[in-house]
Amino acid sequence: MKILIIQQKMIGDVLTSSILFEALRLKYPNSQLFYLINEHTFPVVQNNPFIDHFIIYTSEIEKSKFKLLKLAKSIKNEKFDIIIDAYSKLSSNLITALSGSKIKTSKFKHYTAFIYTHTVKFKNTSSTKAGLAIENRLLLLEPIDNELSKNIIKPKIYLTDQERENAKKILIESNINLNRPLFMISVLGSGKTKTYPLEYMAKVIDTIEEKTNAQIIFNYIPKQIEEAKSIFKLCKKETQNHIFMDVSASGLRGFLALTSYCNALIGNEGGAINMAKALSIPTFSIFSPWIDKNTWSIFEDEHNVSVHLKDFKPEIYGNREEKKLKKVALSLYNEFKPSYFTEKLEKFLHTILK
Repeated sequence: MKILIIQQKMIGDVLTSSILFEALRLKYPNSQLFYLINEHTFPVVQNNPFIDHFIIYTSEIEKSKFKLLKLAKSIKNEKFDIIIDAYSKLSSNLITALSGSKIKTSKFKHYTAFIYTHTVKFKNTSSTKAGLAIENRLLLLEPIDNELSKNIIKPKIYLTDQERENAKKILIESNINLNRPLFMISVLGSGKTKTYPLEYMAKVIDTIEEKTNAQIIFNYIPKQIEEAKSIFKLCKKETQNHIFMDVSASGLRGFLALTSYCNALIGNEGGAINMAKALSIPTFSIFSPWIDKNTWSIFEDEHNVSVHLKDFKPEIYGNREEKKLKKVALSLYNEFKPSYFTEKLEKFLHTILK
């Protein structure tokens, strides 16, 4: 049996949907499992033992209708028995529609339901600690086997011994003591509406340092260097002395290997948080006011904690959904003062270091 799962776009989505492969492999050990993803997300599923083949959705395909149709034709020629469209957008709708597969499953949308042989309605509230992002993806397996959706699986990242050894060398050469607490701070989000105000983030880092006397490294992409430096300058002098600004590794796999040595990853909710969880590293995530915490607060416990403005100021939201407030995210962020969750952060730090 040949099965294709489609999950384009974001790293967090690709990592989360990778759980479907583990579920399918356990049920169908001899099946051929394919994953269609964007090229920049490959590092988070590299070496995943449950995935046999990757189909890469390149930036060239994204820009060209002709190349998209060519990709769709090549997928049709593979003669997949089952296609699971976890992305469910125009490009994946087209690929699925032209595939000729006997079974085609996706999330129910009234305007695309005709494309698929089976659709499932996603839940609005979670029933386990796994969270909606996990539970709803597993629902996509119900049309294949109802029992498959009941096995809660945690996303995992698979690092090699050599990758970890390279990261260890970088840390030691940067004068980081691996016998002392080390925190990775996700200081910036993927955009302004997903980035906790810089002066607030500096106060969070000051609190971490005051309570732990830990070593700190920043997580950010190269184009965010100036903003990262701004946060560094906003921190207290005592805190600055414990921040290692120059620690970095090559590419996303290098970042993952560095993270694997940290006691926790703390900061803006997003891909970095999801990746840390997949490495079994404790996390403390600060949600953007317009992101639905109910969906993405996966596998929360005393070692994986998240905070959201709605937790402290529910009256601001009323009956409105978070995503409808994206346009006023920056003003909402200003309402989300670090003092609201300082106690929760301190409790988290105590728990992971005790």
